[in-house]
Amino acid sequence: MQRLVLASNNPGKLREFSALLSPLGFDVVPQGELGVPEAEEPFATFVENALTKARHAARLTGMPALADDSGICVEALDGAPGVYSARYAQTVGKPKSDAANNAHLISQLAGKLNRRAHYYCVLVMVRHADDPRPIIAEGIWAGEVVDAPRGNGGFGYDPHFLLPSVGKTAAELSAEEKNAISHRALALQELVARLQTAGIKSCA
Repeated sequence: MQRLVLASNNPGKLREFSALLSPLGFDVVPQGELGVPEAEEPFATFVENALTKARHAARLTGMPALADDSGICVEALDGAPGVYSARYAQTVGKPKSDAANNAHLISQLAGKLNRRAHYYCVLVMVRHADDPRPIIAEGIWAGEVVDAPRGNGGFGYDPHFLLPSVGKTAAELSAEEKNAISHRALALQELVARLQTAGIKSCA
């Protein structure tokens, strides 16, 4: 197993990445267990934030690092919450929590007929902090936002993210179902292909 520091302390992300990466030969270690503080995420794009987080974790641990930046982008809100998804409620002075973020999103969509949205994930892996060729992959998961939450699984906006093709929200999917079709799963599939091309033996 190759140890890989995950540049996140989000328990939901840790569960998903561990489930997705363990079969590929990676022992995913959250940065908090290694004493790595969270990096700042000052940028307006997902990829810049993910790259910053990956380099930060790699520099402080001396290990290869994987970071993701992900969120929900709502068409009627010009792509918001976007990079602010995890702290959307804080943009209006409310506490950071999934419940507050969801409530703010639904309030912003009041009266809007267009509910199309997508989850977006970018993954950035660096072999070391100064890696000049970071491995970058992305995934997009299309759906729509519903006012009433459904399901008890997942995290974040999952209870409000409806997948019309299956008639369920992301929170109504089992972990196995979600890990097969989510934005992170799609990004990971692309990452695995890129790792194989780069000759990373853990994914051979």
